[in-house]
Amino acid sequence: MTHAFAILTEDFCDLPIAYQKEHDVTVLYTEFEVDGVLYSNDPSAKHHLPVADFYQKLRNGGNPKTSALSMDAIHQAMEAVLKEGQDVLYLAFSSGLSGTYNNARLAAEELAPLYPERKIIAIDSLCASLGFGLWVHRAVTLRDAGKSLEETAKYLTDHRQNFCHYFTVDDLNFLHRGGRVSKTTAILGSALGIKPVLYVNPEGKLISIGKVRGRRQSLDALVKKMQQKIVPEENDVVFISHGDCEADAQYVAQQVKKLFGISSILINYVGPTIGAHSGPGTMALFFYGKDRVE
Repeated sequence: MTHAFAILTEDFCDLPIAYQKEHDVTVLYTEFEVDGVLYSNDPSAKHHLPVADFYQKLRNGGNPKTSALSMDAIHQAMEAVLKEGQDVLYLAFSSGLSGTYNNARLAAEELAPLYPERKIIAIDSLCASLGFGLWVHRAVTLRDAGKSLEETAKYLTDHRQNFCHYFTVDDLNFLHRGGRVSKTTAILGSALGIKPVLYVNPEGKLISIGKVRGRRQSLDALVKKMQQKIVPEENDVVFISHGDCEADAQYVAQQVKKLFGISSILINYVGPTIGAHSGPGTMALFFYGKDRVE
């Protein structure tokens, strides 16, 4: 099916391959390192590392390094679509966590005079993981409902602060590695079973907003945040991502179904970019809410 415009985005959105194919979303894939070995997040690449294997490497003490998509990679992907005669809506990972949006903006600026008959819009999502994915999903819904490129872009920009992200992690040492908690906090918190509650703030950064004792309590805390923020009529679907802990994701999904009557829930892994900093056992809940103010 040919759409009025093409949606390009990045693997940081953590949308499943099946979703990408079904909904005609072009995803650009990144590379990352673990202990100096280069891997790809692209399932078709020879050096692809399945995400479950990535988390196992982290459990075994692996040291990951991630990077943003280059301007050249984005430029090539955009130009391929423009050459086919389609306009481009490029949806970028949060500028609060990566330089990818700036690369996309520069690529669009370079291509615009070369394809004056085409439209190119790049937007900073200020979102991460499947919160980013949920925002992309809204773009797909609008496009498929017949909205124009400009109408879709305006909605996404106007409403991105409504896409709420709440996380918890199981191992504070990964947050310590990323500079988000002190070594003392990581050691004491781990010894006492303290679990942080984090969110993506209005600037698109991952921020700690509280802590609870115990894993189950931390999962329940995510759902309590949803109770405080949810706009019920805007949540026909909810997204949940996890750092190789699907049983916990299913527990959160059951709580969401029971409390809010939402039957459509998409569950997938937290990808390597966020997972490198949050570690195995990360749990995240994403939904449409009133705002991101805490």
